Amino acid sequence: MDRSIAVWHRPEVIEWSQWLLDSYRRCVGRELMPRVGEADEQARALFTAPIVVVSHGTQDDPILNYGSQLALTLWEMTWEQLVQTPSRLTAEPVNRSEREWMLERARTQGYIDNYQGIRISSSGRRFLIEQAIVWNVTDSAGHRRGQAATFSRWTFL
Repeated sequence: MDRSIAVWHRPEVIEWSQWLLDSYRRCVGRELMPRVGEADEQARALFTAPIVVVSHGTQDDPILNYGSQLALTLWEMTWEQLVQTPSRLTAEPVNRSEREWMLERARTQGYIDNYQGIRISSSGRRFLIEQAIVWNVTDSAGHRRGQAATFSRWTFL
């Protein structure tokens, strides 16, 4: 059994999940998902939701720091692999400048919606993500902590 299934219960993942959900509401103006129960229940619901949610931090070469179960499946990674992966490696080299432009646009605007782009899994499987929303993640004090994306439509190429 994939050990990454239970990561949602870790304190740092619960806290990050709250920042993801709160930041999405602030940036986009609606909830990413229904928020029921305490923070740990919301973290589990986000992790197991039928949508892809993935995020990275603010490093010079940002490292992925969150992926929902569907994101882990799509990128063919365990949690441990994901949180060691530079975010740029989710796109092929030829698509990285377009990806950087999109991230910068989201960084300056707060969020973008209806984004599409080609991504690549850890095994080299290419897919087109469609109607993605990318937003800035901030903590409860308003400090920038990273960026996140969500989508529920993709096509394998």
